[in-house]
Amino acid sequence: MPRIKKRRSDKAGLPPGALIHIGERHAEKAKIVLCEYDEFHLQEKEIHTLEGALPPADKKAVTWVHIDGLQDVHLLEQMGNVFDLHPLTLEDILNTEQRPKSEDHADYLFIVLRLFHEDAGGSLIAEQVSIVFGPNWLISLQEKEGRLFDPIRERLRNEKGRLRKAGADYLAHALLDTIVDGYFVILDKLGEKIENLEEALVGRPSPETLRAIQALKREMIFLRKSVWPLREMIGALGRSDSPLIREPSVIYFRDVYDHAVQVIDTIETYRDMLSGMLDIYLSSISNRMNEIMKVLTIIATVFMPLTFLAGVYGMNFKHMPELEWPWGYFSLWGVMIVIAVFMLIAFRRKKWL
Repeated sequence: MPRIKKRRSDKAGLPPGALIHIGERHAEKAKIVLCEYDEFHLQEKEIHTLEGALPPADKKAVTWVHIDGLQDVHLLEQMGNVFDLHPLTLEDILNTEQRPKSEDHADYLFIVLRLFHEDAGGSLIAEQVSIVFGPNWLISLQEKEGRLFDPIRERLRNEKGRLRKAGADYLAHALLDTIVDGYFVILDKLGEKIENLEEALVGRPSPETLRAIQALKREMIFLRKSVWPLREMIGALGRSDSPLIREPSVIYFRDVYDHAVQVIDTIETYRDMLSGMLDIYLSSISNRMNEIMKVLTIIATVFMPLTFLAGVYGMNFKHMPELEWPWGYFSLWGVMIVIAVFMLIAFRRKKWL
């Protein structure tokens, strides 16, 4: 079934907070998974409505609601009513072209960032992930169904893990850490592609090599544009004075910040490498062209005196001294061969060959 994509222009003229899904429509119906846990209990189930999903304020257990699919605007309206979310927050969730950012709304914190993965053809695809969390609840939203947070669920099923003992802020850190760690997987694959291109450049580069370099440069620009604001966003969370981020969790957000800095540094390094590879490719093509021109120039130079002699003795004058010599033809060939050999030896001594 073809995917339908709504553009930003569809919101032209509408007031702020108008709920319109902007992006690709990946599924007809959203999938909602509810997970409630504390140190001693864990419950996972799929639900079809968010009514009653908000836990009481005095409940110590953490409620995690994960939603796959953003095309159901009515579901987002219901989520806003149940969890008392600002309309602008819902608008940012539905607009899947947001840059990474975090917002403090006093009663909850809103985080949006990008998730990357490769399609079947190896092309880089970005997906928006939104996270909203309060004192004892957290909502995560993805554009389409995936297995991104399966490791988090496995950790929750492990009763000995720290995740079961901590609050919603630590769960938010775990989700952020999983997404940022996924960047390293993407960068490792891009690094392998760059190494393969370097080997092709050392050998005999072709137009396909240039196209591969340009494609990787576009992916790096796309990746950098989506990841660069991440450092500022996670850094703000680590410095936040919001009571929703408790002091024991601050150090973990700072650890994610360090990972984000490493990702950005790696992206910048790869961008510099690709720029250098493009210069190497152009220099290699120029050097190859110079080699070809040098060979052609040497051939033309060698044949210049030979062509002159052939032109002189090709003239149709009746009285030419050498025309009547019995060995004139062979003598001319000998002179031409000697000239050619002499010129080749001279070129080699000057290291032109």
